[in-house]
Amino acid sequence: MAKSEVPSEFVRTLNELGLSNASFLWGAPLTGGVSSDIWRIDTEKGSVCAKRALSKLRVNADWYAPVERNLYEARWLQIAHQVSADCAPEFLGQLPELGVLVMQYLDPDHYRVWKHELRAGNADSQTANAMGQVLSKIHSYAAKNSHLASEFPTDNIFFEIRLAPYLLATAERHPQLAHALEELVLQTQRNAKTLVHGDVSPKNILLGPQGPLLLDAECATWSDPAFDLAFCLNHLLLKCLWTPASSSDFLHCFEVLTTSYLASVDWELPSDLEARAARLLPGLLLARVDGKSPVEYVTQEHQREHVRRVASAFLIKPAHHLQEIAQAWAKEIKT
Repeated sequence: MAKSEVPSEFVRTLNELGLSNASFLWGAPLTGGVSSDIWRIDTEKGSVCAKRALSKLRVNADWYAPVERNLYEARWLQIAHQVSADCAPEFLGQLPELGVLVMQYLDPDHYRVWKHELRAGNADSQTANAMGQVLSKIHSYAAKNSHLASEFPTDNIFFEIRLAPYLLATAERHPQLAHALEELVLQTQRNAKTLVHGDVSPKNILLGPQGPLLLDAECATWSDPAFDLAFCLNHLLLKCLWTPASSSDFLHCFEVLTTSYLASVDWELPSDLEARAARLLPGLLLARVDGKSPVEYVTQEHQREHVRRVASAFLIKPAHHLQEIAQAWAKEIKT
């Protein structure tokens, strides 16, 4: 990876946090994010990762987001570490006035991106099981420490960067489904029960020596845990269109992750949470082809039609169980 001179905002942050004494530093920009500038920075003490939130996201649509979300990502990282030191990078510091936070750098030689593994068809059920456990542990811990809600006054941010661009933007494209999609926004807002990551996507999950780690908690908020579950499961469905030969493995991971997660739900009835996730999943599925953030690998119109048919059917007549959606999806993509 070619090195470049690090932007001055990052150098100043590292100096003020006592993580470096250098007047300039070298590093490399990290790819994959649409919402932040992210760098690996090489200091006298070793490499760190620094990120700065962008006000305009790098997508085709006009999509703006408050840069103060960087503050809440830092808080999420610290809380996640209280749950388990192995489920997120270590938070090293933050300079709020510059919108920069610094965290542990995780060497890609030892931490593989789950998205890349899934693209290659490596759908490991043990990873899915561990991911369900990690997510439910974080949700359980926060739900039992409800005072944490006051540290995340982020309802408006979550609306602007998740609920509106995914569900409401999709409603504009599908007027006949608008009421159902708008109801999903209300459902999510009414069921604020714990700390939600908001972007549990395989691109934000690293597979390390001790199991999966979550990255990029810019959407962190106090909301409905069903959102995180549905958001993650949605990607396992969509990967069937990217790597069709591994579809059965992706669907098995869907089932394993669901079972693992729900087995540890102890802050409410698992059946209630599953029902909300099952109502939400088709909305998120449709959003990834017709919302403001379509997945880059669903490129053919016939693939989009697969999504639209399954998602529309369950938005009109919601499922109570997540596996009902997986089964319908399996049948659809085989036709």
